[in-house]
Amino acid sequence: MSPLHTLPAAKRPSQNSQPPALEQPGRRALLRQGLWLSGAAAAVGLGATRAEAASADTATAPAPATGPVAAEPSPVPGLRWSGQGLLRVWGFEVYRARLWVGPRFHPANHGSDAVALELEYLRAFSAASIASRSIEEMQRQQPIAPEQAERWQRALQAVLPDVRAGDRLLGLYQPALAVQFRQPNRVLGTVPDPLFARLFFGIWLAPTTSEPGLRAALLGLPQRG
Repeated sequence: MSPLHTLPAAKRPSQNSQPPALEQPGRRALLRQGLWLSGAAAAVGLGATRAEAASADTATAPAPATGPVAAEPSPVPGLRWSGQGLLRVWGFEVYRARLWVGPRFHPANHGSDAVALELEYLRAFSAASIASRSIEEMQRQQPIAPEQAERWQRALQAVLPDVRAGDRLLGLYQPALAVQFRQPNRVLGTVPDPLFARLFFGIWLAPTTSEPGLRAALLGLPQRG
């Protein structure tokens, strides 16, 4: 995408400003970096990305919530609507994620066909924050050598912009090829590494995701009680 989701750090808020959404290592929340494809997303992203200035000793667990289930037109030809979900962390809305999948896609294997993952950010995040958190979430699926993780983080940060509330990042996954990141009406860049692409979209779609409720919403699976 979806990566998708990635997508200079923002200034820390003052004591009287609105409390931040994320930013403690190990706490769940995607595109928190986020694609997006992420927040990236991001990226993308798309990403579970961490927020720009969260308290290091906050310990409240995130609680995702699904959004409306009405189908939306695919941003690319040949993909069908799958689902969407709203990520909330500590009561703050972080981003809304939307997923489209190819005709051979199967939830048990998120790398089985092309997917497009869009993150609509509801808070501001830097590209550096999105990229860093994306790599952390990708490592939930399998170990990544430090040198590889550093290369991927640099590549992701290079293609992703800083995002503000209302910005959208789209990650396009092509099996065994690459992940491409887009914003409306422009291509941001590509990370041409099949393993990176699969692990990046696994942030949201793999069974090891830190946000199983959001995964279920995106894939149209039953929500666990």
